[in-house]
Amino acid sequence: MEKQKICIIGDGLSGLTSAIALNNLKNVEIHLISRKSKNITDKRTTAISESNLNFLKANISNLNTKLFWPSKHIELFYETNSEKINFLNFDDEKNNLMHVCENKKLKDILIKEIKKRKIKIIKKEIKDIDSIKNYELKILCLGSKSKLYDRIIKIRSIEKDYKEIAITGHVIHKLKKIKTSQSFLKEGPLAILPFSKNKFSFVWSLDNYFFNENNENIHTILKDKIKKILDTKKNFKINHLQSYPIKLGLKRKYHHKNTLVLGEGLHVIHPVAGQGFNLVIRDIKKLKEIIDYYTKLGISLNNSNALKDFNLKRKPENIIVGLGVDVTHNFFKKNLFLDPLKSILLKNLNNNNTVKKISKIISNSGLSF
Repeated sequence: MEKQKICIIGDGLSGLTSAIALNNLKNVEIHLISRKSKNITDKRTTAISESNLNFLKANISNLNTKLFWPSKHIELFYETNSEKINFLNFDDEKNNLMHVCENKKLKDILIKEIKKRKIKIIKKEIKDIDSIKNYELKILCLGSKSKLYDRIIKIRSIEKDYKEIAITGHVIHKLKKIKTSQSFLKEGPLAILPFSKNKFSFVWSLDNYFFNENNENIHTILKDKIKKILDTKKNFKINHLQSYPIKLGLKRKYHHKNTLVLGEGLHVIHPVAGQGFNLVIRDIKKLKEIIDYYTKLGISLNNSNALKDFNLKRKPENIIVGLGVDVTHNFFKKNLFLDPLKSILLKNLNNNNTVKKISKIISNSGLSF
């Protein structure tokens, strides 16, 4: 049977991962359209669940798992005016709760795999999706702001401007073993994500007013906050400080005809829970299953319900998780009237094993377990 052609537009993590995963199917031929090279180095890190790392292992040959730093312990803290409450701890000596990797190193792995498999790469800037012809399926992995989405997804999205800035960077240190943690500080949530023995990344979400008022001193303020969280007076070095605005964007329609939006084009959520790329991998996993099913039956992807099925099976989880993260973020925001009640609730949460169990399952496998 003649292979069906699939075109993936975009060379970010979503596009590269999709190209490799779908290339494993027997009945399809993958072409990757990549923009002309730009000297942009992504110094961020990405959190990946155990189940999603297993998916990458199954699809990438000889994946170097040493690049994925495992966490068996995750601690959650809530800061009040008088104390720091350690309200929830996740521990698992047998299994890893999550893995952290550097975006650049992960992208290098994916590009190497693309070349190894000899997947056809077309260097081209796409301004009109209709100019791409002779493909049964076109997949757009162009980030969250591409104008190409406008003609495809006309239904209004769920959108929210948090009016916040995320500050990210790397810390080089000589401290004792650092645990993965999320601290809900008065200024905003700050996550610490170890990715090697002597390095960890951080994400600190701040409202625009605080960031603008303290922009000149943000490096010093950040260092003091990290020292307080780690309970240390030892010095360390902060590298690759970056910032970007935080928004919520959840598409309610995923496709038009034979064109599908994937990756951040479908969902952009608050970084507080580290679920962004995990949702993308689960989307790719489900898309692969659906395409495999239709192509094995010999049904053309261009004239099938494949994309409709994908929309129905993935949209509920993506919206529930996105809005769930939004609710979590709002809960921990400073509130003069609710803060005393929050403290009481959180102090009793660490003894609730049911909450821990459900949270671990959802973080690892999403809502499709």
